[in-house]
Amino acid sequence: MQDSRRIIDAHHHLWDLDACRYPWLEEKGVVRFFGDPAPIQRNYLADELREDASAYQLDGSVHIQVGVADGDEVTESTWLDDSARTSGLPTALIAYCDLSSENAQHILDQQQSIGRVRGIRHIVGRSSVEDASTGSDTLLKNATWIENLASLRERDLSFDLQMIPRQVDSVADVLNSIPGLRVALCHCGSPWDQSTSGLASWRDGLRRLASYPDVYCKISGLSMFDHQWRVDSIQSIVDSCIEIFGADRCMFGSNFPVDKLHKTWDEIWGAYEHIAASYSAREQDRLFSGSAAEFYRISS
Repeated sequence: MQDSRRIIDAHHHLWDLDACRYPWLEEKGVVRFFGDPAPIQRNYLADELREDASAYQLDGSVHIQVGVADGDEVTESTWLDDSARTSGLPTALIAYCDLSSENAQHILDQQQSIGRVRGIRHIVGRSSVEDASTGSDTLLKNATWIENLASLRERDLSFDLQMIPRQVDSVADVLNSIPGLRVALCHCGSPWDQSTSGLASWRDGLRRLASYPDVYCKISGLSMFDHQWRVDSIQSIVDSCIEIFGADRCMFGSNFPVDKLHKTWDEIWGAYEHIAASYSAREQDRLFSGSAAEFYRISS
């Protein structure tokens, strides 16, 4: 076990198919933007997460909502809260609410009544094909969605932002309209195009997002964009995030068990350790635990 460093996994998922409905986990034979989900279309519980992370000192974790069916969003949070009481994980919850719904404020009231809930994720960008088919591509221009998003700031809830690079102008328009909204950018802002020009454009987008002081960056999910990544192939992406946002606004996450389709926990966190070795001890503490603890209000 790596016992010299406190680790908080800033982005992971759990699911119990007997507790909640997850349409994408029930739909067989459909390859998603992150790969073929067949190996993970089964229960994934806190004990298995601890087993996957057994070589590390996992002191806390942030569960991110994972496509639960409408109507089961509060059931998911309640089940996870029960899991935390019995297993110690997850430590904090980012729940689901359809912010475009006229019923959103009622759902937010229910979610916020669960003490471990720290914020909301409503995905606006997965891939161009999936966004066009699900309608998520239109959310950033939806007045009801923006109004309900703004209410998170008044509720002291954060927003986990999963987007794709071409949406950065629309995202900036929304952030300009809601100053002070605390945002965690998921998965490095989804660097899909890893050509020289694609990464240059992605970095420009990151710089724009980093200009908002309340936006943090989660370094996670890189297996979704390159299933065969190597440490040397992701180092420039990780370093760019840290250079642009600073270690004080970056945090590492596993994206398990989705990234488990392509890499082991040890491969992912070993890569983080290798890349982070060039940073100061204080910066490493921020990346591995401090930034997540601060953003998601996780006490030691």
